[in-house]
Amino acid sequence: METIRVRNPRSGEFDYEFPVPEPAELARRAGELRAHQRTWAAESVERRVAMLRRWQEQLLAHRAEIVDALTIDTGRHLLAQAEVGGTIAAVDRWCSLAPGLIHEDEGRSQAQPSITYRSQLVPYALVGVISPWNFPLTLSLIDAIPALLAGCAVLVKPSEVAPRFVEPLKRSIAAVPELAAVFDLVPGDGRAGTTLVGLVDVVCFTGSVRTGRLVARTAAEHFIPAFLELGGKDPVIVTESADLELATDVVLRASVLATGQACQSLERVYVQDTVHDRFVRLLTEKAKAVPINFPDLHHGVVGPLIFDRQADVIAEQIDDALKRGARVLCGGLVEIHGGGGRWVRPTVVVDVDHTMKLMTDETFGPVMPVMKFHTVDEAVALSNEGIYGLSAAVIAGTLDEAESIGRRIDAGAVSLNDGSLTGVMHEAEKNSFKCSGLGGSRMGPAGLTRFFRKKALIRQTGRPATIGMFDEANASPS
Repeated sequence: METIRVRNPRSGEFDYEFPVPEPAELARRAGELRAHQRTWAAESVERRVAMLRRWQEQLLAHRAEIVDALTIDTGRHLLAQAEVGGTIAAVDRWCSLAPGLIHEDEGRSQAQPSITYRSQLVPYALVGVISPWNFPLTLSLIDAIPALLAGCAVLVKPSEVAPRFVEPLKRSIAAVPELAAVFDLVPGDGRAGTTLVGLVDVVCFTGSVRTGRLVARTAAEHFIPAFLELGGKDPVIVTESADLELATDVVLRASVLATGQACQSLERVYVQDTVHDRFVRLLTEKAKAVPINFPDLHHGVVGPLIFDRQADVIAEQIDDALKRGARVLCGGLVEIHGGGGRWVRPTVVVDVDHTMKLMTDETFGPVMPVMKFHTVDEAVALSNEGIYGLSAAVIAGTLDEAESIGRRIDAGAVSLNDGSLTGVMHEAEKNSFKCSGLGGSRMGPAGLTRFFRKKALIRQTGRPATIGMFDEANASPS
């Protein structure tokens, strides 16, 4: 049996492996989930809520072992705890919301009052989820939880880069047999993802634009919807009226948190020329003071790069910028620790422009390229360049000023006087712009209702029309 070996991001050693899922095995599991989905969907939403609440208790019971596995997967402990805590909170939130969101409408035709309708919500039988490695637990379950409450069965393919959490998570699911019958996770590589798309009725994918295009193409071939949450090159605009202490705190946190390995990380910093130099000085001072979490996992802020190839991408982008005239004020090097773990310290780069990959391509690392602008119009135009439109930020002297600028930015969500707020604001619906995504919002009510197809049951309460009514003799004189 073929296996996939998994690298430890802190040591660089391959210390875990799992069997490659064969297409026949995936098809078997998909068939079993489908077979149980009808019973699951026939239950009341209150009954499904009760099953998810039981699972929530099991998540609490298995919390420590899931955290331990996630810590090895990602090389970070505090955020592993946050992922599990956030998942438990997400179950709570969706269980509270679901009964109010799942309801069938009715109405009457304005043109022919004798015709009425009732809607029927039909859940997709089997939802496929393909999740990435940067937040392995969160992004495996962010779509799965509302889909289950909608009455769907769910099959998740987590990334082969960070799969250790799957085993303890599956033990928590197995403790609720009714849920286990309609919910499964099978880690695998890209081949497994391609197979999965051909087995499901709708696919949810989180990852790069390049892979997202492949998923979308495969979904189109199978004529199923694809909900895609793809990459970002999130800009932040800092105006001359901004509190620079606050602005540099925000930019540093929102660029460096999770080692910059988050789609909502700030990756382009545009600062008004009148305050540019002071902003850069403050940001560099603060960036230099941020420690990596080595040698002690439990001390320090910046963890290792989870996917070692990402270090090569970061190094190549910085090298390209330097060749084109940029300057690195701090950080900028890939450091090897623990035998083979790869770290990048918070990096500030100046004298950048849009000829550089660092300002146009997704970096996915703790790098802050700072570019000056003269007018707000110029800053908005720079922010709107490129293929991405996931999220953005504006930091200004007042929220009203920030909002007036934010309304002009082509992005699905704009944080005002803060950054990366999409990580904590799950109530507001948002749609990605340009190549950063496709399909219904995973936030807000649509995060659940998009897993239904609406069927209209149209009722004739009077006498139906007859063919004789359409005799040309009945036409009015012209």
